[in-house]
Amino acid sequence: MRDFQMPGRSAVMATDGMCATSHPVAAAAAIDILRRGGNAVDAAIAGAVLLGLAEPAMTGIGGDCFALVSPAGGDDVIGVNGSGRAPAAAQAQDLRARKLDAVPLHGPEAVTIPGAVDAFCTMSDRWGRLGLAGSLAPAIHLMEAGLPVADRVAWDWSQSAGLLQGHARTHFLDNGRTPTRGDLFRLPGQADVLKRIAKQGRDGFYTGEVAEDMLATLNALGGVHTAADFAATEATIGAPISGTYKGRELLEHAPNGQGATAILMLNILSQFDLAAMDPFGAQRAHIEAEATKLAYDARNRFVADPDHMTRLDHMLSMDTAKRLAALIDPKRAMPGPAALSEAVHKDTIYITVVDRDRMAVSLIYSIFHGFGSGIASEKFGILFQNRGAGFALQDGHPNEYGGGKRPMHTIIPGMLRDAGRVSMPFGVMGGQYQSTGHARAITNMTDYGLDPQAALDAPRCFAENGKLMMERGYGDDVRTALAQMGHEIETPEVAIGGAQAILIHESGVLEGASDPRKDGCAIGY
Repeated sequence: MRDFQMPGRSAVMATDGMCATSHPVAAAAAIDILRRGGNAVDAAIAGAVLLGLAEPAMTGIGGDCFALVSPAGGDDVIGVNGSGRAPAAAQAQDLRARKLDAVPLHGPEAVTIPGAVDAFCTMSDRWGRLGLAGSLAPAIHLMEAGLPVADRVAWDWSQSAGLLQGHARTHFLDNGRTPTRGDLFRLPGQADVLKRIAKQGRDGFYTGEVAEDMLATLNALGGVHTAADFAATEATIGAPISGTYKGRELLEHAPNGQGATAILMLNILSQFDLAAMDPFGAQRAHIEAEATKLAYDARNRFVADPDHMTRLDHMLSMDTAKRLAALIDPKRAMPGPAALSEAVHKDTIYITVVDRDRMAVSLIYSIFHGFGSGIASEKFGILFQNRGAGFALQDGHPNEYGGGKRPMHTIIPGMLRDAGRVSMPFGVMGGQYQSTGHARAITNMTDYGLDPQAALDAPRCFAENGKLMMERGYGDDVRTALAQMGHEIETPEVAIGGAQAILIHESGVLEGASDPRKDGCAIGY
């Protein structure tokens, strides 16, 4: 139990339904959908799409999503891959011929076809109860009426507004001014798009006037995208991958997401007695940092479009984890893996919903970097992701940029099963931190007995780009000890990530947790 004389949050307890996400209006909209007879899929779509207005630097219908869905009445888990592909004409050699060693972050080359809308349509058709029009109604209303800019959202806007270009400045700035805390923000063009999707399904987005608007903008900038690329977009359904940590099964979305990295990390950490370490001391931080370096090096070499990835079994093997764990010096830091172009990416949203029938949804939805590519379509203001920057340009790399391929993704939804029972959908935002974030959340709960809210509240550190980023929650003595081990310590400008979780007790009680690093909350009824 937390110290009630100190700042903090209590867990949210309910029985009939729960939503946890990074903006309270989105959480409230999801709960309203549940109260009106919708299920967890209806509610998750409603909240997620609304977050494209509430947190426009983080996500939107020009982006991608992944989801894990546990249908009502059982403990099966199904993966939904709503990530888009590079246009068919995209070729790595064209970029290499321009002397580029990475996909440009803010050009049309980085814009992969948005996949989230097709995924939402697929999920609604397959599992939803209210229909797509019901799920999209809250976002349509608020995109027209306006939503006040929240504190963290205002900060994120101020950091990334300079990346907006062309038509995006018209749609996402107020006559050239960056919106600030309390300003009303509207997206009437996107409201129009959502109305079309509500009536026509995916065709309201991927064909016709909306697709033409997106294509005109991208082609004018030199993009090789075609109408056929948009029309061919299709979410895929499949089984998750899994690993076990001290009896708890972690389910992750299969590649092209980086969920395998979280499983590999936990397998490495299982070779150490974390429970005997101070949860917020130097030794635990050191072992986690070293495991991060090793697991992310494997990620950088192997994770790719599943049709081009051949080393998944190797990453998930406990033998691999044991060999990597043996490389860790408990007293000395090793060099980190080479940085990827996505190293500065911290921008996404996560939403989880559990309904009264115990359908559970874990959904993550992003445009990659802050305001994505910075490019938006002229008429409807659809902001394009820059997920193509997740590709490599190395000749022959499994994740090499190429037509029709899905890039390696950092965004990963998670779900726990205990003794075969789905027990906690959860997610940790924060760009490439997410795999480490999943491992830390699980070890916080499993090794140290923290409840979900305390596990998310706790200070974080992350080995990134040759430095160990440490939040201010760590003491100077811990920083000094880690520096003596060879870590270069730095305090990040902004908190590391953000997380949400819903613990499903065996009694049926739902326990929601929401990270204070974001503006959001858990709401139940």
